[in-house]
Amino acid sequence: MNFRSKSRDEVDLDITPLIDVVFLLLIFFMVSTTFEHNSEINITLPSSSKDVTEKISDAVNISLDAQGNVYINGEIIRNDQLETIKMALSDALIGSKEPPIIINADSNATHQSVVKIMDVASQLGLFNITFATQKIKDKK
Repeated sequence: MNFRSKSRDEVDLDITPLIDVVFLLLIFFMVSTTFEHNSEINITLPSSSKDVTEKISDAVNISLDAQGNVYINGEIIRNDQLETIKMALSDALIGSKEPPIIINADSNATHQSVVKIMDVASQLGLFNITFATQKIKDKK
């Protein structure tokens, strides 16, 4: 009689391909994810019949709210004097060659404050200026 136990082969599970698949899925989801840019500044944009189709990554965003506050790339400018806005805008331009300027003006902002921003931009040699609007909703 043979009372020896039969040697069993150990089952070995190789998880290397599983790790590879998980990393590939992670990379796929990171690349295909879109991020929504929401502003913390309370601005009601004026309406337009045409919607903006492309987003510009290296643009300088200048926002004006209804109270006359000026924001450059989300940072508030303490006063609305020309020299202060000019210094803040030139600081935002460091490392960029003529980036486009996007003015996000509240629909209740004064015309004078928009003209002031355009004047400062032209003094710095920036002429590629666009205005952000929201698309008019169809009334049916």
